[in-house]
Amino acid sequence: MAGNNNSRTMRIHLKVWRQKDKSSEGRLVDYTLDTVSPDMSFLEMIDVLNGQLVGRGEEPIAFAHDCREGICGSCAMVIDGEPHGPQTGTTTCQLHMRTFNDGDTIVVEPFRAKAFPVIKDLVTDRSALDRIQAAGGYVSVSTGNAPDGNAIPIAKDLADAAMDAAACIQCGACVAACRNGSAMLFVSAKVSQFALLPQGQAERERRVSRMVWQMDEEDFGSCTNMGSCAAACPKEIKVDNIARMNREFGRAMLFGQQREQRSED
Repeated sequence: MAGNNNSRTMRIHLKVWRQKDKSSEGRLVDYTLDTVSPDMSFLEMIDVLNGQLVGRGEEPIAFAHDCREGICGSCAMVIDGEPHGPQTGTTTCQLHMRTFNDGDTIVVEPFRAKAFPVIKDLVTDRSALDRIQAAGGYVSVSTGNAPDGNAIPIAKDLADAAMDAAACIQCGACVAACRNGSAMLFVSAKVSQFALLPQGQAERERRVSRMVWQMDEEDFGSCTNMGSCAAACPKEIKVDNIARMNREFGRAMLFGQQREQRSED
């Protein structure tokens, strides 16, 4: 819910997870900011806090970010128990402080998952998602030049569904939101964006089998159809993709895409 703050500035209390490195124990540390503008983004508020910490000779809070435009998904924070914060369809960098009220206490933690070890403070290692993508989330066969692609007729409903799946920014919010730490929504989106298009058919069985096997090797949890992944996704990827991926994987097994074949390639 949007904040109901009408003042020029806000007083915000923060409880931020601080952890020196992977092997150290972490804890929540209290901070207070007295002059937070409602128009600040959440990351700008953290920037202000870090400026104060550096001015006092303290270690600034480590957090990941890049585009600050809701595109890259690097700004992975759990805010008051919700990945990317309380607004739906929004990344942390696009969350503004007017969402909160003057005097609020906000708890800020890293994405929590067995497959996402904490590197420092709010920064986690989410390279497991990169390895899943590298296992098969691509088209390697020749699909021709751009005009050739435009010449292939694709039904609008399939094109729209593929585009919606391709909107996934690989942020890992679905994993952080899942009580089992499952990556099924992410993997299913990356499988679906190609499975729905003719250009993705040549490697259809190989793609889904390799990505699912890699997901299992990365120690992500299983999916129990709670739907919290889709609720937390800043790009609102639908759980329909999980059902499609399960069908694709079943088809791959039916067509004999066995685990042993991967090691022979």
